[in-house]
Amino acid sequence: MTKQKKLILDILRSTTTHPTADRVFEQARKKISNISLSTVYRNLNILKNEGEIQELSHIWSFGRFDGNPQNHYHFSCKECGAVYDVALPVQHHLDEEVSRLGEMKADGHRMLFTGLCRKCNSRGQA
Repeated sequence: MTKQKKLILDILRSTTTHPTADRVFEQARKKISNISLSTVYRNLNILKNEGEIQELSHIWSFGRFDGNPQNHYHFSCKECGAVYDVALPVQHHLDEEVSRLGEMKADGHRMLFTGLCRKCNSRGQA
């Protein structure tokens, strides 16, 4: 593991904000000033392919990265765009339900809840 790859993994494992590649790059430059954006992208792809992180690109038009590689649910605030992990158990039976519907064989799923985060919701009630 290169020092760049380790740094990128450490950045993702130390946050729950699901940063974009650009944000990871900003954080990495604080530790390794000459790291390039292409190095960050390359290492994010390697870490994703190794199963060390998740890319949440299926949800947004730009990739966001999650240092938790385990399947879990997310919440996205429609107002501020913040992304949070949702502490609900993954409903594995849904994969079986989808498989029973027809000729598909589901081997996993992702779920995204949307609405207003606590901060944005409290602003609307004030």
